[in-house]
Order: sequence, then structure tokens, then C-alpha cells
Amino acid sequence: MANSHKVLFIDSVHPRLQKELEAAGLVCDLQYEWDKEKIAAKLPEYTGIVIRSRIKLDKELISKGINLKFIARAGAGMENIDVHFAQTLGIHCLHAPEGNRDAVGEHALGMLLALFNNICRANTEVRQGHWIREGNRGIELQGKTVGIIGYGNMGSAFAQRLKGFGVTVLAYDKYKKNFSDEYVKEATLQELFEKADVLSLHIPLTDETRYMVDSAFLRKFEKNIYLINTARGKVLKTDDLVQAMKQGKVLGACIDVLEYETVSFEGLDQNKLPEAFQYLLKSDKVILTPHIAGWTHESNEKIAAILAKKILACLNLA
Repeated sequence: MANSHKVLFIDSVHPRLQKELEAAGLVCDLQYEWDKEKIAAKLPEYTGIVIRSRIKLDKELISKGINLKFIARAGAGMENIDVHFAQTLGIHCLHAPEGNRDAVGEHALGMLLALFNNICRANTEVRQGHWIREGNRGIELQGKTVGIIGYGNMGSAFAQRLKGFGVTVLAYDKYKKNFSDEYVKEATLQELFEKADVLSLHIPLTDETRYMVDSAFLRKFEKNIYLINTARGKVLKTDDLVQAMKQGKVLGACIDVLEYETVSFEGLDQNKLPEAFQYLLKSDKVILTPHIAGWTHESNEKIAAILAKKILACLNLA
């Protein structure tokens, strides 16, 4: 029997989500062009809302959803949703970090291997007619210690991908205990400072983690390190990263996310690209990608499938 649940999609997602919700009797309303004012005016009509990152769901907007039972984010991070406020209203906040964990793990590893082996630079040189071998002599992962901060879906997926490379993987997670397994050894932050050759960030953006990795943080590492950030741009202070690179404390960086990204992650704020970013652009010790670590064809569909299950469970329709 059909039900009266209407779901507002304000961002495009894989069509599998719409298909599975409609099969369960929900009505899906795809409105990718509505602005914040239009959404606020129409929100009382809906049981749920599906978003990626186009619009920030703050208290003012969420409070208009007097019939909302869920907010579903097609992705992992929840920083664009006032989750605490929504929960006080009894609204379930759903996301799907399980859906792109594999993509992020593979991307982080791919960037690291490319950096260690000068693949991006060598590829460009060969295309320009330069055959430089000695100048592109690489380094091996084997024997290195990789430190991971944040051992959730993404951090654990990266650790799993490192198995077989002969590395020691240490992970620190402030909110988890007793998670050592065949892929990783649980460690304190101090142990990471003492032992890591490579640091990979897998933490959400919160008030606690905003610009957590700054000059003071980087100076605590006893070794000169390589840095990977596939988490959120604003957990890393770019100015301080560049300073650390100039000083030799950071030997190279793999950066998929930048603090200069627009709220929707769909571009860079062209008016906010300072000198530090220009340094990253020019450095052959840096690999940059446009927030695509979790952005695969497979993850797109997996996120939709996972969200469908969570939404139907939330509405007792599973």
C-alpha cells in the first residue's frame, strides 16, 4: 500500500536511490535548482530531504521542516548539517561513509605511490621529450611507518590497502579503543609524532578538528614526514603546510581537499587563492586532486544503495 512520504532531493545522486525509495512507495521530488528560500517555503511538505553539499542545512532551514523525519547526506561528512539541532527535533541524520570508504582508501594509496615514485612529474617530462631517470629515482614504501589519524571507515580502508607493502601502520583515534588488528596497531598521538614517516588524515571537520594540523602540530614530528589529506580541507592550515615544506619538515604532500573550496566542494573560490596555494601548484613535491578521493562510479552507486536501506529502516519500511 502506498504511503504519504515525500522526499525532497536538492542535489543529484545516483538514480538507484530514487528507484529504491519509489519501489517502497515513497514519492521523490527532484528539485536541484531550488534556492534556500524556495526550499524553506516548501519543506513542510516533506518527510525527508536528500542532499550532498549544495546548501547548508542550518537551524533556520531545518526548523521549517515541521514534518521531517530524516535528512540523508549522499556522502560521509556532515559539517553542512546542524546535526545536533536536527536531532533535538527528532530528525534522523543519515549518511553513507561505508559507500566511499574503498574509493578513498585506494585514492590515498595511489597518490602516495605516485608521489614516492615521481610518477606525475616523470609522465609530464616524457611527454615533453625529456627522458630523466636519475632525477626521478623514487623511494619505497617498504620499511616505512604510516601514521593514520582517524580510524573510521576511511582510515581503516586505507590501512587495509597498505597490507602487503611491508609497512608498519599506526592509527590514532580519540574516540576509539582496542581496534588493533591485522592491518593496524592502535597508537597514541605521541607515538605517531615519534615514529611516523607518512601521516594520513581521515577525520571529519568539526570545531575540534578545524585547523588541527598547523605549524605547532607539524613541529611535533621527530622525523621529516610526507602528508596525505583526503579528509576535509580545513583540518589542515595550508599556510603552515607550505612553511613546513619550505623548512623540510614536510617532504611532500598529497592533497585532495583544500581549505579554499567552496561550500559545495564544486569549485575553488577564485578570490581566495593566496600565495600558499600558488606554492602548492608550482611544487613537484605536491600532488593535487579536486576532491575526488571518494568519487568513483562504484562509490556513487554504493552510497545510494546504503542510503536507501537507512532511509527505509528509519521509516520502518525496510
